[in-house]
Amino acid sequence: MQSQLLAQALREQGFSVHQCPGDVGAVLQVLEGEACDVLVVSTPQNSRDVSPLRTVHLTTPRLPKIALLDCDDRDVVVQAFRSGARGVFSLADSSFASLCECLQRVYRGEIWASSRHLGYLLDSVCQTPTLQVLTNSGDRLLTSREEQVVALVTDGLSNRNIASELGLSEHTVKKYLFRIFEKLGISNRVELVLYAVHHSEPAHRTWVATA
Repeated sequence: MQSQLLAQALREQGFSVHQCPGDVGAVLQVLEGEACDVLVVSTPQNSRDVSPLRTVHLTTPRLPKIALLDCDDRDVVVQAFRSGARGVFSLADSSFASLCECLQRVYRGEIWASSRHLGYLLDSVCQTPTLQVLTNSGDRLLTSREEQVVALVTDGLSNRNIASELGLSEHTVKKYLFRIFEKLGISNRVELVLYAVHHSEPAHRTWVATA
């Protein structure tokens, strides 16, 4: 009902709107047959799942996208931008006029984000990176600290710089690396970086380790 009312209100403001069901297959089918300037993807009510946005973005990377959220959760906002959104709009605390402006700006190639959303993004950039290593069954192989060490190694940092970044001694960093090598079945930093090149997805910074 909310989607229908929103679509009608946009039409009354002069926008041409094509609605489709929320499943990814239906969206992609519509995009194959219809010209689209901006795609608005809404998350289900009370849901934190933005994976449909990511799936559509992988198929249509050049199409500008707006994530329409019914919450203002920090992790959801950051994940929406990581999933390809050029704008994130929260229905909870914004006006319909702002949504119209958001659509127009994203169409012109701009980024739409509130000051709070920009703060979320800056916080995520400043956090120590992690690189998650998983088994084929989805189980984590490394601890959170070990994942941070792996991410910094693949970013080219020396043991001394890693120690400074994480507030550890160089000796402790070396111990972490030895444990990581043992868990992954490798023997040195070069192999670790090569492993990342061949087994990681840079957009997600995620590895899948073979059994």
